[in-house]
Amino acid sequence: MGCDRNCGLIAGAVIGAVLAVFGGILMPVGDMLIEKTIKKEAVLEEGTIAFANWVKTGSDVYRQFWIFDVLNPQDVITNSANIKVKQKGPYTYRVRFLAKENVTQDPETHTVSFVQPNSAIFEPSLSVGTENDNFTVLNLAVVAAPHIYQNAFVQTLLNSLIKKSKSEMFQTRTVKELLWGYKDPFLSLVPYPISTTVGVFYPYNNTADGVYKVFNGKDNISNVAIIDTYKGKKNLTYWPSYCDMINGTDAASFPPFVEKSRVLQFFSSDICRSIYAVFSTEIDLKGIPVYRFILPSKAFASPLQNPDNHCFCTEKVISENCTLYGVLDIGKCKEGKPVYISLPHFLHASPEIAEKIEGLNPNEEEHRTYLDIEPITGFTLQFAKRLQVNILVKPAKKIEALKNLKKNYIVPILWLNETATIGDEKAEMFRNKVTGKISLLGTVEMALIGVGVVMFVAFMIAYCACVSKKVK
Repeated sequence: MGCDRNCGLIAGAVIGAVLAVFGGILMPVGDMLIEKTIKKEAVLEEGTIAFANWVKTGSDVYRQFWIFDVLNPQDVITNSANIKVKQKGPYTYRVRFLAKENVTQDPETHTVSFVQPNSAIFEPSLSVGTENDNFTVLNLAVVAAPHIYQNAFVQTLLNSLIKKSKSEMFQTRTVKELLWGYKDPFLSLVPYPISTTVGVFYPYNNTADGVYKVFNGKDNISNVAIIDTYKGKKNLTYWPSYCDMINGTDAASFPPFVEKSRVLQFFSSDICRSIYAVFSTEIDLKGIPVYRFILPSKAFASPLQNPDNHCFCTEKVISENCTLYGVLDIGKCKEGKPVYISLPHFLHASPEIAEKIEGLNPNEEEHRTYLDIEPITGFTLQFAKRLQVNILVKPAKKIEALKNLKKNYIVPILWLNETATIGDEKAEMFRNKVTGKISLLGTVEMALIGVGVVMFVAFMIAYCACVSKKVK
């Protein structure tokens, strides 16, 4: 009888040990299976989960615009006063709803090329007004003229056309005109062939961003979605040195198995440069654990604070010999127009840049850019890409509309938030197919180890107690 009991206790301890060992073995085996599955499904080729979501985004992407209304135009024109602005928005458009086009695989280089069609549909229910709301804004053609044509004689000729068209430094335009284009009365009088349509994002509808060529990850999953070339080139031709490189992905996804220590590189054609994001915090997005990566202020720092940014300083006058920070001159990318990009309300910018503009209120929570990445797959499940479009205005003696100005202005026109969040249906599918299975496997592993260890210890204690009692 004693032998039976002792044998039973030993058998229980052995079973516990086996369960614990099995749970331990399951951990690396399970991780290996997960890795194998993710590597297979993250490749950008027909039939994978990644490819289906990559060709046509599974989430609704919106561009929200806040327009800066100038409150004191005459005081600025006459007295070179500080510009008072008041933002109004959002005016919301649905974008990126069209599938990628001309998708072509190249088996030799393990790349896939495509173009991303551009189209925007106004969403009245997500907007504060209509596309016909009026704003007092800079006259884009007038203030750009002395930058593009610096010859004094040419400026004198342009001045006569500006006066003839009754154009001034400021104008009244609707949201639709300002964003997507309007026929400019001054440019319509210019005798030689020139585009007479002006708009912050003109042309946009029925155009395409690209051609992009990205690695499909077939030979090396660590390269998946990383851009090889943009418009047939590996560099941009806008910046000197390494600033001209096209780095990382387009931010829609990243190579899988993202670690918190990783710096996520991505390229944005909107700001004509590559940029990066760093880990900020872990959050729960519809039951899916994600890592939030943010654009650090260091990315917009001056070369004094961040020497890596020296090649983004292309002009020395406005940036006071590259000591100012927070704005990026993208004129080379915009046909010589005086366009400057910043974060909304000049967040993370030198105080001197905003001191001539009244009515701004930079706010980290509202105005920063972030990406929420599911770390196992590398998919971006939520993002908010925020930037501000500004125009440099300088005094011009030959152009009457600008001759009374006594200082340079970097004038905010609008800021935008391009944003998307994974839909409820897609989130449920993602939980079921990816995070749910991984979580279940982890639970099973821990349960086996936990139960096994408890059984082993309990039965061994009982066995030792029985043996001790028998000896006595």
